[in-house]
Amino acid sequence: MPDATSIDDIPTLETADPPAASEGLLASMTRIRVFEDEVMKLFSLNLVRGSTHLCQGQEAVTVGVSSVMQPGDTMTCTYRGHGATLALGSDVDRCFGEILGRVGGLARGRGGSMHFIDPDRGALGSNAIVGGHLPLSAGAALSAKLLGTGSVCIAYSGDGSTNIGAFHESVNLAAIWKLPVVFVIENNQYGEYSPLASTTPIARLADRAIAYGIPGVFVDGNDVVSMAHVAGIAIERARRGEGPTLIEANTYRQQGHSRSDPATYRPAGELEYWLAKDPIENLRRAMARSGRWTDEQVDAIHTAVTAEVVEAKDRALTWPEPGADERLRDVYA
Repeated sequence: MPDATSIDDIPTLETADPPAASEGLLASMTRIRVFEDEVMKLFSLNLVRGSTHLCQGQEAVTVGVSSVMQPGDTMTCTYRGHGATLALGSDVDRCFGEILGRVGGLARGRGGSMHFIDPDRGALGSNAIVGGHLPLSAGAALSAKLLGTGSVCIAYSGDGSTNIGAFHESVNLAAIWKLPVVFVIENNQYGEYSPLASTTPIARLADRAIAYGIPGVFVDGNDVVSMAHVAGIAIERARRGEGPTLIEANTYRQQGHSRSDPATYRPAGELEYWLAKDPIENLRRAMARSGRWTDEQVDAIHTAVTAEVVEAKDRALTWPEPGADERLRDVYA
């Protein structure tokens, strides 16, 4: 029977040399971090309608997984989905445009922060309903299986979604039919404002894989090398027709649940503990230790990516909002 240690000998940034692709991984994680920081500024300027759910601190999860995906693979995610979409390579300006409600946005400004979608990149959409996207992932995987495309669907979800009926139904169905889907739980320690221990009777969410007879693995979600290794094994297993894997990525949400949440419920010292495990700093330190990159080279990545993101934001701010003629576009009735 599979258990939560079914993938062994997971390399880490402490035990393995950083891969040759480290510059790209660092750039991708930095792009997400700077993007989210800029969204915070836009929100404070009252340029964002509704709320935003940011993912600072969780970048290694989606970047690690995306680094081992292939063209044609797909992804669904939660409303905290900016990073997952950017990690697939979606245009930064179009992502800003969607949050700003501009016609150049991913969904022409209609979906906003919680409904990112970019089918050309494999992003089948984020969903404002907790766990609501998981049956869609199973459906995408079923389609891939029936059509013989060889593609795999990645289904990101938060720790809170593992208590939702749609989670259990989706994982159960995927296991029975051996669908090519990988379920990735971004365990950022909180379901909205509630710590995991107050809502879930087990400490390791990956252990829930046992009930479905599929592999489950617990991995450091702040280590991009570990994430890529585990995701690569799970994706190839799914691609071979062996069914789903449940990955629990242990990480942390550095900001509050949404931009209206100051996160005052966190115990003293918790944020500082996790900031010391920051995924971007983890990779930067590993690159420096390896001796293959100088501090100047690593700093240059941050400088270049920051300029790229700010330019994309400024470009999106010049785009118009949807006009009245857009209101009935794509409405079927």
